[in-house]
Amino acid sequence: MKIIALQEGNYIANSKKEFKLITKETTDTGLKMAIQPFLVITDNDVILLDLGLGFMNDGIPFIHEMLKKNNITPDQITKVLVSHLHKDHIEGIGYFENGNFVCNFPNAKIYIQEREIDFALEQINNPSYVFEILNELKKLPNVELMHNDSGQITDEIFYEVSAGHTKYHQVFWIKADDEIVFYGADDLPQKIYWSMHVAYKTDFDGKRAMESRKKWEQQAKDENWKVLFYHDMKMPVLEFFEQKMEYVS
Repeated sequence: MKIIALQEGNYIANSKKEFKLITKETTDTGLKMAIQPFLVITDNDVILLDLGLGFMNDGIPFIHEMLKKNNITPDQITKVLVSHLHKDHIEGIGYFENGNFVCNFPNAKIYIQEREIDFALEQINNPSYVFEILNELKKLPNVELMHNDSGQITDEIFYEVSAGHTKYHQVFWIKADDEIVFYGADDLPQKIYWSMHVAYKTDFDGKRAMESRKKWEQQAKDENWKVLFYHDMKMPVLEFFEQKMEYVS
């Protein structure tokens, strides 16, 4: 398998969930994080894990620019796996043009928990969500609405509703070529979450997320996973092998 971190940049998010790119001149206060969807390429699929922010440059979606930098075109993406629907994970799905929603990946099958959509639509005053986009998701012909708590999408792709960061947040495993890639999204957004056993109040179920992280860490060591960190500013991929860890750039 080939793993590519689509590094949109490092951002600071304020209390209104507004994201601002960090530069040398940045003096704003807030939560600092990377935004980096991942590509995982197998013999059978070109898989995009989450979608990043919805910024545009001269009419071109930022996620398309990140793909182009890595010699991938949007129509090469065969599957998009969505962990949850906070704006920094879903905005890159598309944009509005003359009142119509344009999907950035019309040729890909996009996998989303239907219960997560319904849950998100109930969060009326929550600035983490972009409701204009949420209202379009079930209308898209290439969206596959998921309903089970765990299962397989293909012989290589597995999922589980982890229900930590949001009520129906899900995580993914991709197993191919005798390798296991794990994507914990915002239930495991940064490597430091493994050294700090904390139940975060900002999560829907912080205790459940914390217990999941403990379980995944042991499994990662036992099964030699490659772990993807969506928000880690220094370490996008961590590889376990023979009880050792190694940074993979």
